[in-house]
Amino acid sequence: MILVENNRNIMKKSAFLIAGKHAVTEAIKNPRRKVLRIFLTEESKKKLNRENQDKNLLKNIKVLYKTRKDLDKLCSKDQISHQGLIAEIEHLEEIKIKEYINQNSDKKNITFVALQGVTDPRNIGSIIRSAASFNIDGMIIEERSFPSESKLLYKSASGCNELLNIFEVSNINTALKYLKSNNFWINAFDAKCNKDFTKHDWDGKNVLLFGSEGYGLKYQTKKNSDFILKININNNVESLNISNTASIVFHYLNQIKKNKY
Repeated sequence: MILVENNRNIMKKSAFLIAGKHAVTEAIKNPRRKVLRIFLTEESKKKLNRENQDKNLLKNIKVLYKTRKDLDKLCSKDQISHQGLIAEIEHLEEIKIKEYINQNSDKKNITFVALQGVTDPRNIGSIIRSAASFNIDGMIIEERSFPSESKLLYKSASGCNELLNIFEVSNINTALKYLKSNNFWINAFDAKCNKDFTKHDWDGKNVLLFGSEGYGLKYQTKKNSDFILKININNNVESLNISNTASIVFHYLNQIKKNKY
C-alpha cells in the first residue's frame, strides 16, 4: 500500500505487482497507467530495449535490477513465468458505463461483453485478451468477481488490460437494465437453448452475456435478457470452455462488422 500526502491529508493508493513480458510492456506503454517500479534482470532490460528501439520505455520509472531467483520469489505463489520482468503499478482511473455511453452517443454499433459469476483469473484474462483482439468495446463485470490485482489475470490477458475498457459494477442486472434503457440488446449465451448465434441479427448495440461454467447465468438475469443464444458444437461434446466460447463469438461479430462497415 502506497501512502500519498495531499493537502495535509494522507490518502491510500493501492499498488500491486504484475509479471510477464507483454503485461509489463503494455502497462509501461499505456499513458494512463502509473508504473511505480520495474524489477528486471540485466538480460531482460537489453531485450526490452532491442524490441523497442524507438522508445525509451524505462524513462522516469524506477528500475531495480534483480536476479531470476529474486523474481521467482515474487511469483512463487502464483506459479507463473515472469520472463524477467515484474512491475509495480497502480489501478487505472475507474471508467463508468454512463460516462462511456455519453461520450459515444453518436456510435450506432457498440458491443460489450458482460460476465456473471466468472471468477477464474485465467478465464477472465483470456476473455480480456480475445475481446481486445476482436474489437469488443468493453467488458462489464461485478466488482466482487473481478480479481483486479491478480498476476495470473494480467499474464493471461497478455497486456490487453491496457487496451480494453473494463467496467466494474456492483450489480450486473442494474448495469444491464441501464444499457437496455439506452437501446442495447441483451444477448445471453446458454448451451441448452436452441437458437444458433450465427442466425441472429447483430445490428445495433449489443451486450454479450456469459455466466459461470458451473452454474451458468442466474435465472433473473436470463429472464431479463432479450435473446438466448448458443454456439452449435458436436453433440458428443457437452460444452466449451467459457473463454473459448467468447473468442468464437467475438471473432464472428468482428468479421460481420468488417464486412458491413
